[in-house]
Amino acid sequence: MIPRAFLLLFLLPALAPAQSADDLLFFEKKVRPLLVEHCTSCHGEQKQKGGLRLDRRQAILTGGDSGPALVAGKVDKSLVIQAVRYLNTGDLQMPPKGKLPAEGIRILEEWVRRGAPFPEVKTSVQSKDGIDWAKGRAFWAFRPLQAEPLPKVKDAAWPRQRIDHFVRAAQEQRGLAPQGPATPTVLLRRTKFDLVGLPPTPEEIAEIQRNPEAFAEFVERWLASPQYGERWGRYWLDLARYADIPEPWADTKGQSHHYRDWVADAFTRDLPFDRFLTYQLAADLVPEAKRSDRAALGFLGLSPSYWKELQLPPEIIKAIVADEYEERVHTLTSTFLGLNVACARCHDHKFDPISAEDYYALAGVFASSRPGDLAILEGQKTEAVVKAREQVRTLESEMKKWQAKKSPDAPGKVEEFKTKLDEAKKASPFWNAPLTPGLVDARLTVLPAKGHGSVLKYDADQAQDLPLHIRGNPNKPGQIVPRRFLTVMSTNAPAPFRQGSGRLELAQAFTREGAPLVARVWVNRVWKHHFGVGLVETPSDFGIQGERPSHPELLNDLAHRFIANGWSTKWLHREIVLSAAYRQASATPAPADADFRWLSAFPRKRLEVEAWRDAMLAVTGTLDLTVGGPPQELNQASNRRRTLYGTVKRRELSDLLRLHDFPDPITHSPQRVPTTTPIQQLYALNSPLLLQQSAALVKRLTQDAGDVPEAKIRRAYGLLFGRAPTSAELQLGTAFAQTPADWQQYAQVLLASNEFLFVD
Repeated sequence: MIPRAFLLLFLLPALAPAQSADDLLFFEKKVRPLLVEHCTSCHGEQKQKGGLRLDRRQAILTGGDSGPALVAGKVDKSLVIQAVRYLNTGDLQMPPKGKLPAEGIRILEEWVRRGAPFPEVKTSVQSKDGIDWAKGRAFWAFRPLQAEPLPKVKDAAWPRQRIDHFVRAAQEQRGLAPQGPATPTVLLRRTKFDLVGLPPTPEEIAEIQRNPEAFAEFVERWLASPQYGERWGRYWLDLARYADIPEPWADTKGQSHHYRDWVADAFTRDLPFDRFLTYQLAADLVPEAKRSDRAALGFLGLSPSYWKELQLPPEIIKAIVADEYEERVHTLTSTFLGLNVACARCHDHKFDPISAEDYYALAGVFASSRPGDLAILEGQKTEAVVKAREQVRTLESEMKKWQAKKSPDAPGKVEEFKTKLDEAKKASPFWNAPLTPGLVDARLTVLPAKGHGSVLKYDADQAQDLPLHIRGNPNKPGQIVPRRFLTVMSTNAPAPFRQGSGRLELAQAFTREGAPLVARVWVNRVWKHHFGVGLVETPSDFGIQGERPSHPELLNDLAHRFIANGWSTKWLHREIVLSAAYRQASATPAPADADFRWLSAFPRKRLEVEAWRDAMLAVTGTLDLTVGGPPQELNQASNRRRTLYGTVKRRELSDLLRLHDFPDPITHSPQRVPTTTPIQQLYALNSPLLLQQSAALVKRLTQDAGDVPEAKIRRAYGLLFGRAPTSAELQLGTAFAQTPADWQQYAQVLLASNEFLFVD
């Protein structure tokens, strides 16, 4: 039965599902290579056998002599699926030279099931002779940065920061007027959630109401707190597809949380972003890096691992290994460059100035590296820690076996192993020293095993250049491609990497030749997290198929100044949150600014699941602000730590995360897609989290305000919403809350309300 208190809630209307960038990525990575390899030679630009063309979506839907080639979303009704399944005889068996492997058929079925996504061709740098590099370098994302001249604005009194001139000029061009400023209380709530992911306290609200000019002091206070690093570290972990518990067969067994904690601490101490990047690729190779900075290598050391059944022949294992290289190239380039270089695995990129040689030049770096655990404490060698740990775990395993036995000699054996275990721990006091998942230089070769099956051979401190794989198939090698950086970002021919795997040289290339694009991408990500809309609305696609920047001069100017100010992310936050654009009140946008691209009002934003749960713990007074450490299950009643420290399993998310738009930790996630579903409301109604926190809130209200109903309600509104209740709200609350059970239901209503869920 639904408690009567929940009749006070108004459910949000269901949001229309946004078109998924994952679908387009699925097409580029999986479907297009199949079409190019098996189909377009007979059904492409040069030839259309049977009147059918398969290199344009509309042409596929129109079909050829036999009718439409597919029906979007209808797998069994699509002729192309019938043809590849070989369900018919004659010409409808495709490819005619032999049936596709089962995996290829499955990919095409999934493509049709997804609605047959196929990117619209905007433009391309491809020419008959290959990639037009001059045209590619002229594209806006690859141009050098420079400080842009400030545009003139009629409303000269409005700008507070340099960025405001660009924003106001764009508004004036479109006849738009900005909203007035948000109230100090609203601005404080917005900014604290943005910077630290927590609601302001009643004391902070009282302070800003007394002195609105203290806003900048609050910003500095929050930027200096470890909670800032936790908040922005979580944003980064979405990009890095972080998981506390990876696949059981993963090569690394170290504690993932060292990477999570390193990321949060890096933001707290404002590690320059160029070094933040470099350490995540090559902290073990940077002379000035500390031993603890090796934890940064979790960006690659925690990469998803694909199961390799070594009873299978080398040809299959090579393909699995090649898929892992593709995943790493995709994550690396999407995260730092806003480009998916992995789309060039099978052929030159269809739209962007990225060649297949560019892809294999980067993949060679990963073919020369191996995930491996690393010691992060000074004076401890990884090999010694691993050996001591294995010895202790072997003894513990043997002791448990004897503990389970009921034989007469079992107690004696248990005592014997206890003694051995104590001796082993005393002999190796660092047996339990921390190990972090990282990366080491090693060349990987897949070889045939004796008899049958495969062997993975690693040669430590050796590197290799990969051959270009024809159509992406590692069993069809082409020319050798030296490890190097991307051609389009190199003034001359990119120099080959010579130092080990090339990880450090690659990082240096990112922060030198790639610096303009790296800065643009990161500035845009920070902007989008603050405003809810990006200057570029495709944060991991700055290529030709991505969205163009709404304010190109603003993006260039801000990225240029970001580098000039030491790649400081905290500097970037100040530039944004102290601006007039950021300080606007939220409102329904004008028709000419329906998607808020011109910032004529501040968009209303919903709290992510982490901030929502953390805010509940904060207002009930139960939040544990301990920084760092091992993860804890989110469904444990005793877990009062920030959600950042909740256990994230790569293959199995907790209900809290799964139901509230948490990203899939198996892949790079540039942005979360908010959903509103009945299941979320049922979670708010029945979950132990809401029940526990509503009880805790009632307890705090009683402690703070006694048993006076009006005082308790006023305290509740101050804690949760940062305001006083209206007379109608006060009357409704006092009329409803009569018994202890009523008070708990009332508290649950407030915690589950839209006002608590939304920032402002």
